[in-house]
Amino acid sequence: MQEILGGAWGLFFSAFISSTIAPGGSEAVLAYMVSEGHYKVQQLIFVAAIGNTLGAMTTWGLGMLAAKKFPVATLLPEKRQKALDTVKKRGIWVLFFSWLPVIGDALCFAGGWLKLPLLPACLVIFSGKFGRYAVIAWMFI
Repeated sequence: MQEILGGAWGLFFSAFISSTIAPGGSEAVLAYMVSEGHYKVQQLIFVAAIGNTLGAMTTWGLGMLAAKKFPVATLLPEKRQKALDTVKKRGIWVLFFSWLPVIGDALCFAGGWLKLPLLPACLVIFSGKFGRYAVIAWMFI
């Protein structure tokens, strides 16, 4: 039992770190744990998705803090203002793609910076991350 809990916590922290600024390999950890067959796949998917979502929300919070000190209009050149306008136009749904490598962290940061609503942002981010982990788990069953 302790091994199972330790493994779940390891997956959680790997997923959390993978979703912040630090690189991580939560997908590989999940794939290994699924292929070992010692854990319930649904629980692993939830643990990974929750950890990754909390990491993304940490990045979202950093974006919100940055917005207080550095207003968007004063920090970015006009060319990049158009990109933010696109995020504003698409709204919260763009956060579904926060699972994407490279741009996912930036989307979460921008979501906080643009002060997108917290709970809906969290739910949209979770749904994207859950879907990604479900696909990865399915590939290794």
